[in-house]
Amino acid sequence: MDIDQIYKAANLLSTFHDPEAPKLSINLNRVVDSQLTKGLDVDTRETESGVDVQINIQKGVVISRPVHLCFGVTDEQAVQRIKMDIHVEEGAQIQVMAHCVFPQAVDVKHLMDAVITLEKNARYSYLERHIHSQDGGISVIPNARIHLGENARFRTDFELIQGRVGLIDMNYETICAAGSVMEMTAKINGTHDDIIRIHETGHLNGQSARGVLTTKVAVRDRAKAEVHNKLTASAPKARGHVDCKEIIQDQGTAVAIPIVEVNHPKAHVTHEASIGSVDSRQLQTLMARGLSEDDAVELIIQGLLS
Repeated sequence: MDIDQIYKAANLLSTFHDPEAPKLSINLNRVVDSQLTKGLDVDTRETESGVDVQINIQKGVVISRPVHLCFGVTDEQAVQRIKMDIHVEEGAQIQVMAHCVFPQAVDVKHLMDAVITLEKNARYSYLERHIHSQDGGISVIPNARIHLGENARFRTDFELIQGRVGLIDMNYETICAAGSVMEMTAKINGTHDDIIRIHETGHLNGQSARGVLTTKVAVRDRAKAEVHNKLTASAPKARGHVDCKEIIQDQGTAVAIPIVEVNHPKAHVTHEASIGSVDSRQLQTLMARGLSEDDAVELIIQGLLS
């Protein structure tokens, strides 16, 4: 399978053939396509099993178009290690659209280690979409450490949009300075014997720092989910919220552990966690409109993950 087939699987052919679109494409341990734009510096080093990537957005630069990243593995068996070092300088802004594509995975490991640094007033958003095979033979293990400077804004969204989960074991930790804003969202649908592990931690260390951790997970068949979300607030006017919703069906199991820790009398953090089957009223309403029970359950789950 060549890179165009990966683009096609992710519906990215037009995007990655756009001569103006900033982009970087990696197939296993090889950089196969790249294009930069003014103010965006990218340095890559190929290793035996992956690629080390350094990305820097220069001070005050606003990247107007989304920067597209594509990490793919076309082999059935492989290990891909990606190391990312992302630095957004003061006042700079960037939006990243990342696609991780493993269409034929039988025994593939995708390991991502990232360090992300936002300086004062910087803006960074990262939408990560995964496309997996139907075999469930993929292990995705991303780790990220994020540092937000004063008044910086950081947002990340993780979605599995096609194929089986396999194993997802993510661990993100964010440290927030004064006035900074952190939003982290994960939406995952597990089936068969998929395993979903999510550990997200936010430290609201600066005055008026704000953070939200949102997780929406569905598990069916024999799938398992464990969600550990933690927010700490240690400064005046720091505000945060943890929101975890999990739907279980069949023999699926789910654990939600929201932890809130407040270390200043003028800080405030809230949490909400719910685990259960699909709402019976919604189910009955949809079935009364002609949907089968399976189709109604699927529609409710898709609504949760939308």
